[in-house]
Amino acid sequence: MAAFRDMEELSQGLLSLLGANRADAQQRRLLGQHEQVVERLLEVQDSAERLLREILSTEKEVAQSLVDSKEKAHQGGAELQQLEAELQKASEEDTRLKATLFQLTSELEGLKEMEADLQRQEREVDEDTTVTIPSAVYVAQLYHRISKIEWDYECEPGMIKGIHHGPSVAQPIHLDSTQLSKKFISDHLWSLVDTKW
Repeated sequence: MAAFRDMEELSQGLLSLLGANRADAQQRRLLGQHEQVVERLLEVQDSAERLLREILSTEKEVAQSLVDSKEKAHQGGAELQQLEAELQKASEEDTRLKATLFQLTSELEGLKEMEADLQRQEREVDEDTTVTIPSAVYVAQLYHRISKIEWDYECEPGMIKGIHHGPSVAQPIHLDSTQLSKKFISDHLWSLVDTKW
């Protein structure tokens, strides 16, 4: 019974080790997402700066146009109406640019929040990996020394494969966990281990 509990603990350790491999993949995926977010953040920042320059330029042009229109106001009503139309057009363009700047600023804030969230997730994955891997490696090494089984971690899901290095000959292990019970698999694996210590 104690041997079965040991086998179960060792199996849990192996599952933790496999989970750590998934954490590495998740960390790589998060790093890729983080790079994309930073690139998008820089693009949005460049667009916002360009729009701000355009807004300032438009505001300068509008102000200059207003000054010019005041100087020429005495020249006639027709010219004044034309300048007012240009001023209206420039004002509409200014409003459009400000709306675009506001939208880009909101998107920039969203991207900054997403970057902060990705960094937080990255730190969590780093912490999980730091805590889990050393104990999982120890359990896996201990189980390997006891059982003398070399596992095939790249086999298809649902299959249990490996090689048991017994006292006289190496014996392949090929079990289908979808066809066999966990108890049978556990009993079979422990039957391979020499318990005469």
